[in-house]
Amino acid sequence: MTHPSKEQSNNQQWTLGILGGSGLYDLDGLENPEWVSVSTPWGDPSDDILFAEIGNVRLRFLPRHGRGHAIAPSDVNYRANIDALKRSGCTDILSISAVGSLQEQYPPGDFVFVDQFIDRTFAREKSFFGKGCVAHVSVAEPICSRLSGLIADAAESAGANTHRGGTYLAMEGPQFSTKAESHVYRQWGCDVIGMTNMPEAKLAREAELPYATMAMVTDYDCWHEGHGNVDVASVIAVMQKNSAMAQKAVLQLVETLQDMPRTGSPQGIETNLDVAIITAPDAREPKRMAMLDAVAGRYLGKS
Repeated sequence: MTHPSKEQSNNQQWTLGILGGSGLYDLDGLENPEWVSVSTPWGDPSDDILFAEIGNVRLRFLPRHGRGHAIAPSDVNYRANIDALKRSGCTDILSISAVGSLQEQYPPGDFVFVDQFIDRTFAREKSFFGKGCVAHVSVAEPICSRLSGLIADAAESAGANTHRGGTYLAMEGPQFSTKAESHVYRQWGCDVIGMTNMPEAKLAREAELPYATMAMVTDYDCWHEGHGNVDVASVIAVMQKNSAMAQKAVLQLVETLQDMPRTGSPQGIETNLDVAIITAPDAREPKRMAMLDAVAGRYLGKS
């Protein structure tokens, strides 16, 4: 099924987009689940989107790497993924991601709710804007403080060992770090390392979507002398335990949102394009503007 058009979201209703692994979509209590193919002008997203509801909260699940994990981090079409979620009516995006720990106090199994990023990726398209329409959004505070606080509260209620705040180093991959790199990132003050949240967070900000990360620690990268070097088998073993806790956290978050009207984010994320697009209206390229119909639809509708 192809989703016919951009869904208009009710400002009083939460429509939560969730980017993560396939195990997260087997939640108890999902109502009216349906996998929907969503087309975008930026190409194909990683997979179809699972449309569902729980009570009065709408959910949109998108497997970041596709079902079966067939897409490497550098090959994820991040622009298409964010556009597809916006086109599906999402009001907010929760990223659920496996990460390595760069600090002793974040052992495998813990959850870190980061509030900053250092972007070391280099092989990915990082903006919806460019030739034909130039915009410069602020990502000084890349995480939505409200959404991050809500999911951190939910994870704590579910029994997770949580940490609020921290810096996520986004590396290109797909290889894990060298020891030299790992030690440098620790010296920079980074807390966790992963391969997927950039440019995802930047693109969410361009699309005026509040974004938060629930980073699930699977390993100590390779810096820790008391632990072996990171490998896929050990990561998967911890991920399976983390995924069960993540499911509980998401269900607790949805329960919290049931009685909480969806109003604008405290950081004004939903209107940030008002002070970001610099190209004069008469100089904007029609083709580029047509491609921005979803991510910049609010701004274009009033400009």
